[in-house]
Amino acid sequence: MSGISGVDLGAAVVDRLAAVGISEVVLAPGSRNAPLAFAVWARELDLHTRIDERSAGFLALGLTKVGARAAVICTSGTAVANLHPAVLEAAHAAVPMVVVSADRPTRLMATGANQTTDQVGIFGPLVPTYDVADLADLDAVPWDTPGPLHVNVRLDEPLVPGALVSRLASLAPQPAAVAAELARRVGRSEERAEPVSRRLPLGPRTVVVAGDDAGPRARLLAEKAGWPLLAEPSSGARRGSQALRTYRLLLGTDLGAEIERVVVFGRPTLSRPVTRLLARSDVEVLVVPGRGVWPVRPPGSRELEGVPDADLDDPAWFARWKEADTELGRRIDRLLTGEPTLTPYDVAAVVAAAMPAESLLVVGASSPIRDLDVMAPSAPVAEHRLVIANRGLSGIDGTISTAIGAAIGRRRTSRAVALMGDVTFLHDQSSLVLGPDEARPDLTIVVVNDDGGAIFSMLEQGAPELAEPFERLFGTPHGADLASLCAATRTAHLRVTSRPELEQALASPNGGIEVIEVVVDRTGRRDLDARIRALASAPA
Repeated sequence: MSGISGVDLGAAVVDRLAAVGISEVVLAPGSRNAPLAFAVWARELDLHTRIDERSAGFLALGLTKVGARAAVICTSGTAVANLHPAVLEAAHAAVPMVVVSADRPTRLMATGANQTTDQVGIFGPLVPTYDVADLADLDAVPWDTPGPLHVNVRLDEPLVPGALVSRLASLAPQPAAVAAELARRVGRSEERAEPVSRRLPLGPRTVVVAGDDAGPRARLLAEKAGWPLLAEPSSGARRGSQALRTYRLLLGTDLGAEIERVVVFGRPTLSRPVTRLLARSDVEVLVVPGRGVWPVRPPGSRELEGVPDADLDDPAWFARWKEADTELGRRIDRLLTGEPTLTPYDVAAVVAAAMPAESLLVVGASSPIRDLDVMAPSAPVAEHRLVIANRGLSGIDGTISTAIGAAIGRRRTSRAVALMGDVTFLHDQSSLVLGPDEARPDLTIVVVNDDGGAIFSMLEQGAPELAEPFERLFGTPHGADLASLCAATRTAHLRVTSRPELEQALASPNGGIEVIEVVVDRTGRRDLDARIRALASAPA
């Protein structure tokens, strides 16, 4: 036996979580983590229970991404490994979620004890891990790490607390002011600005690139200098007068060739044209230090010391971009209006138009966020619309759970919507399995169902000469009945096939979690994209 019982160590860990500002706890049940589970129950923290660790991890990720500091607790063995996708996403996006894994005491390691493996460092060198076997180990944990933190707790018997539950329930909580201050220090803010520390010289034709999680700093610089703002939907900067809707397409025109300097904020991941821009030898690339284990630092770029400032530059430069952006947007809209069937671009446009002030939009990887990038106009600054996506590693896994967590965590949200593809939905459908006592936010999940992976048809794999093996290797048609899947979890479902139907469905939410399945055809997607790209270089 170790010097401290599992129930006492579990209680101490949960007390420490509350003390550092953890307000939300996601629990995946198990035997070894029972002391932690009972302590959470007695502490009266906001508890969310999930049967699947992968779903639990992404729920904690979603909660933390919108500012509600969260921890996910799991048992030992393969349970810990199932958290890895969410932890990797958190590491690359610098999301400070906390992973608490239960483990056997040290004396049982390498003895063949059931469900025992080496959990210390299981997430690799990107995530700091602290092995906790007693209170002294617990005191050594730095809870204010900028990214995910793994606390591996070695819990010895007894694992069932008995009278400890009533004792913990009587404990006074941490003062609200202390918890709020700790959460503020380590949490994420939707609107954060930093002091100016560098003034950029005027002259070079400059654009501001705002990738995922860039925040308002990118917008503020672009507005002050009068530069074009190339902002991804989840950048937090696609607002105000400088943000351009069709920048990705305009980069391939003569206007894009004139760029001489780029200031980069956040993590741009959506666009090959942006990647090519940052790799150009004739362009000066200045990077504002970002977050994540591998922040964006293109070869040959220079890192700025803090947040830059600039005076108003040549207004004619932005005027040319604005005129081109407005005209190209009109051309795209006219083209789509003439299409015989509903397209994924239509879906993105309708969803963007349906988001009111103070709303939350969670966007899945692959095609939906890129479609939104082309179709979503700049939002008014004062409306505080929040768009988030898992762009640290840009995986499709855990998107439903991330959206549920974000919808629960952002308490002032006027409307919460998730936009994703059918493969993304199928990948995380188990996250719709919620117990009767679990929080069910008002969340509308819009699923663009083209029966497979449309993203690949737009890449090299979708070339006409590869048509024969494409469907089996990349198209992956599944024929899944989404209505039946939703019925199995008692999730409301509606199937639409036209733009008016989608607009009406989004205008009339029923409350709770509901799925709107939008049926589209992907057979002409490659050709449609080619025609849209051609509009950028076509004469006026």
